[in-house]
Amino acid sequence: MALVPMKLILDEANKGGYGVGAFNVNNMEQLQAICDAAAETSSPVIIQVSRNALQYADKGLLAAMVRYMAEEKYPHIPMSLHLDHGPDIETIKECVALGFTSVMIDGSLDYSTKDEKGSHPVRSFDDNVAITKEAVEIAHAAGVTVEGEIGTLGGIEDDTVAGGVHLTEPDEAEEFVKQTGIDALAIAIGTSHGAYKFPVGTEAKLALDIVDDVHSRCPDIGLVMHGSSSVPAHMVEEVNKYGGKVPNAVGIPTNMIQDAIGRGMRKVNIDTDGRLAITAAIRKVFVENPADFDGRKYLGPARDAVRTWIIEEMKAFGTAGHADDYKPVTLDDMKKLYAAG
Repeated sequence: MALVPMKLILDEANKGGYGVGAFNVNNMEQLQAICDAAAETSSPVIIQVSRNALQYADKGLLAAMVRYMAEEKYPHIPMSLHLDHGPDIETIKECVALGFTSVMIDGSLDYSTKDEKGSHPVRSFDDNVAITKEAVEIAHAAGVTVEGEIGTLGGIEDDTVAGGVHLTEPDEAEEFVKQTGIDALAIAIGTSHGAYKFPVGTEAKLALDIVDDVHSRCPDIGLVMHGSSSVPAHMVEEVNKYGGKVPNAVGIPTNMIQDAIGRGMRKVNIDTDGRLAITAAIRKVFVENPADFDGRKYLGPARDAVRTWIIEEMKAFGTAGHADDYKPVTLDDMKKLYAAG
């Protein structure tokens, strides 16, 4: 099976009432772990790449590896290759040309500038609509799914720092969907990027009523939850046990993510947990086997740790067992559907 448009995966998740993990990839080991976990659990999966990952891994090589996994190794597993937090139209064009089947244009922030604190300023609603519409026109002409964002999250992802946290206004979200024609919508409900999602000693809390409201207004749109890493305590403990310094890290409890999925959230973005799993496994090898200098001796365990964690996530989100629910749709099929209106 070739890579499928993300819209197909999210539409099926909407029908089935489950969530689909969107896991960030930077290297071969992460990709292998994600795809192996999807195959073992028979789960559709969204493989996403940030702009910094494109630079780190060589964009053409990374896209080619994902295509190999989808077309050659696991042709029975629906996979989508997604651009995470696309900063500008040029990056959208580049990823469409590379064969991505989904792109996110993050029009909520102005990536072309930073304020005195090093944060990207928040765009106005009208400016967000304008750049998102442009991205939709480019991507839909190629059959590619488009995710937009309304509202902003806190925290840091790669070098993305928002100039403020703005929860999504449901009426704005509804109007945004109407004006832009997007397929998926990232909404801000109190999550944040990184490993420190809530202040130490405070209760984790999300504005889940926003999910209810937006889903009722836009029932056919795939809602997206960014900053959804759970930051498992055992991973943090393992990192710190073997010399790491990740004190007081806290994430989104899995039961809260499940609650959001039950209310209509369909795409669950996770990056930090994968980083923690890799780091914990590598640190353990370095401490317990200091004489090893073969990269396979520590990258192999890192890959296994990511795979084990993702299997747990796919089961928790309800994704497991849904890979065979539907027939694939190609980008050419989607081009015709978009052209027909």
